[in-house]
Amino acid sequence: MSNIVTRSRILIGLSMAIFGTIGLFVRGIALPSSETALYRAVLAVLAIGLYLLATGQRLHFKGMGKELLLLAASGIAMGFNWILLFEAYKYTTISMATLSYYAAPILITLASTFIFREPLTCVKTLCFIMSTAGILLITLKGSDVADTNSARVMSGMGTDHIGILFGLGAAVLYASVVLLNKLIRNVDGIQRTFLQFVAAVVTLFPYVMLTGGIHLGGLNRTGWILLLIVGLLHTGVAYCMYFSSLQHVPGQEAAVLSYIDPLLAVILSVLVLHEPMNGWQLLGGAMILGFTLLNELV
Repeated sequence: MSNIVTRSRILIGLSMAIFGTIGLFVRGIALPSSETALYRAVLAVLAIGLYLLATGQRLHFKGMGKELLLLAASGIAMGFNWILLFEAYKYTTISMATLSYYAAPILITLASTFIFREPLTCVKTLCFIMSTAGILLITLKGSDVADTNSARVMSGMGTDHIGILFGLGAAVLYASVVLLNKLIRNVDGIQRTFLQFVAAVVTLFPYVMLTGGIHLGGLNRTGWILLLIVGLLHTGVAYCMYFSSLQHVPGQEAAVLSYIDPLLAVILSVLVLHEPMNGWQLLGGAMILGFTLLNELV
């Protein structure tokens, strides 16, 4: 049993590390965010579908009832959540986009007090206030200094504030996905994620066709490779690793391991891409992650 738990911890940590690098890969894909999100969902459906076949898991629609509608709604929210997050990467640094996106857990806690009547303790209230203060710090103290990354300069990317707003919008949609999932009780783990990705594909395809169409023909070899990595590794493989291991690790341990994602994203943004991050923004990011983690542990 201990070997299973250890292996599961490693797989969860590895999946979080993979998630933490997605911004680097998305940056190199010269496609609209909606298209990138669509192809990510398509590739994930293929990868997870093969996983379900290989492990002998079958989808059982009996007993789902109205939960199919909840799955569809959460899949739609997930698809547009990706679009907003990818837009955030275009308008601001990866660290700022990721940190603003990590407001989602606090939003979930606040919404749960009204939707599920979960108690809002003094500590959770403090976590919400301090995390919000952290968001204000990275937003108001962002100096919009010129990005030293040549690809971003040549592409004429927008301001930090717009990117942070996209990140917060993505956080709201991700919080919606989590809240909808709390209402789904008859579909578990990776099968639930597979059906959500299918819903995302069904929704995003007409959206892409109506808002600009397909641009895959203009993608170079590097772009194709990065797109395949985002769809297969960052989504298909990473989600399979995460959900197949989650049941063997206590919830609080999984919550702690999930912070590998934003921490790695910030480190790569600052040290590898040399993206700007001033002291106030660093303090704001530490407040968001620190108080969000405390919120999940109490």
